[in-house]
Amino acid sequence: MKLCRLSVAAVALLLWAAMAQAQILIGQTVGVTGAVAATVKESNAGAMLYIDDVNAKGGIGGEKIEVITLDDKFDTKLTAVNARKLIEERHVVALFMTRGTPNTEGIIPILDQYGVPLIGPSTGAMIFHQPVRRHVFNVRATYQREAEKAIAHLASIGMRRIAVIHVDDGFGTDGLQGAQNGLAAAKLKAVAIEKFDRSKPNFSTIAPLMIKTEAQGIMIIGSGTAVVDAIKAIRAAGSGAQLLTLSNNASDGFVKLLGENARGVIVSQVLPQTFRYGIVKEATQLAQARKIALVSPAMLEGFASAKVLVEALRHSGAKPTRERLQAALEGMQKFDLGGLELSYSPTDHTGLDFADLSIISADGRFRR
Repeated sequence: MKLCRLSVAAVALLLWAAMAQAQILIGQTVGVTGAVAATVKESNAGAMLYIDDVNAKGGIGGEKIEVITLDDKFDTKLTAVNARKLIEERHVVALFMTRGTPNTEGIIPILDQYGVPLIGPSTGAMIFHQPVRRHVFNVRATYQREAEKAIAHLASIGMRRIAVIHVDDGFGTDGLQGAQNGLAAAKLKAVAIEKFDRSKPNFSTIAPLMIKTEAQGIMIIGSGTAVVDAIKAIRAAGSGAQLLTLSNNASDGFVKLLGENARGVIVSQVLPQTFRYGIVKEATQLAQARKIALVSPAMLEGFASAKVLVEALRHSGAKPTRERLQAALEGMQKFDLGGLELSYSPTDHTGLDFADLSIISADGRFRR
């Protein structure tokens, strides 16, 4: 009788273990702490809004999606270490929403080595679009498109003295190219182009230069706290220029860090912000059900990337593998995210091309 009881207990334990393993593991290496932490917190919250809702409804084929997030502190070396750990030790089926151009670029050889798809990297660098990176599936538009649109706006309202400040890395160089494209289209040349160090940003000499050049508009291409420091330094120096930055800073956390300097800053966007789009309405309804009052642009970007991830998993069959997920992604055609249509193919991993501008209002909201 005791043996029978032990056998039943053992069977129950095995069944429990099998159920516990009935999960689809997705890996993420991202700056949970460090310069981009505020925006990362919001984009991850947006992704989990959708993933948690899918899991609550039974997951994918009865399996729950589990996102394993490792903190890389926005450090490129740690990003690579984390990626290997997630792929080799945790056996994730895909990586998801990395952040930072050099961080993401550094793990491409690892993705290619193991055939692991990366879905929705939070970077709009052109190097992930052209040429096509086999295992990188972009969701958001490029930085160059954002920057070009922002410069075109300044030119359209009569500004002729425009300066660009950019971080000295691949992201900064990429954004600068977009700004220069916009300037060239408007038949203008920047009154100043200044760069700052990624790890030790210092604006003590750059800010006074903005006064000297009499810049009417200043585009700042950088991430998180570095851009906050730049804006504070420029305002402290006495400049009243129109300030602009890119969508990687479109978070409530960024606005809070700016404090009294937030009002009037233009921030480009890669997703819509109005209820005319189904994706905005869907995300807002799920957020309100969780007592979250506002869906920030950063949250919406995470939400959109999660929708792409889930759609690809649904078309990967039972027990998704890296290979089947890759095939499902490359076969994704005219997927409606909610008013925005996304398609991939073996020769096109770009995703969306939406870009717009917003301005931070007196109440700290992003207004179109």
